[in-house]
Amino acid sequence: MNITLDQIMPEPLASIKHGETSIWGNKVVLEGGKRILLNASSGKGKTTFTTTTIGLRHDYTGTIFYDNRDIKTFTTDDWTNVRTNQISVVFQDLQLFPKLSVAENLRIKNSLTDTFSDKELRALLEQLEIDNKWNQECGLLSMGQQQRVAIVRAMAQPYEWLIMDEPFSHLDVDNAKRCMDMIHNRTIEQNSGFILTTLGDSHGYSFEQELFL
Repeated sequence: MNITLDQIMPEPLASIKHGETSIWGNKVVLEGGKRILLNASSGKGKTTFTTTTIGLRHDYTGTIFYDNRDIKTFTTDDWTNVRTNQISVVFQDLQLFPKLSVAENLRIKNSLTDTFSDKELRALLEQLEIDNKWNQECGLLSMGQQQRVAIVRAMAQPYEWLIMDEPFSHLDVDNAKRCMDMIHNRTIEQNSGFILTTLGDSHGYSFEQELFL
């Protein structure tokens, strides 16, 4: 699935001067299967990009197309299908349930599509060295541990696009690399694409395309 941003300008960012290479106010096609770095300084709209592109915000001019369909025409059922089977997200604020355990947070997401068994979910946590947190309440984890749980949760569904809003901001180099390896493998396995927003760090990964805000 291609995602096209055609002259998109979020209302809160309309008064800010954007460069000629910015995706805001221009036409940009995010080609299905591409691994894309979206680079921007603070305040330029990385989180706004995420929430607008997946239909959670509507305060913008221009048009966002999924393939050839304007997302403003989507019904609730359309969005349910998109967010269950086509687009997975790691939000900057993570949106974990703090009073639920790691296992419960993962199971809630996984139950929508039965993508993995508990054993497979624990194996993903093990890759990120947090399998010992299976029964721990998410709200008691460090921010870096919570980020890793959120990344595993995002893996627990089919997707054509994985959109990640500064997912490694609390991770050291080694843990960020472990996460990138997992994301890469899962994305290649599904012949999918991903978009990672960043303040400038490519995390040692060779992206196919770099965009700017």
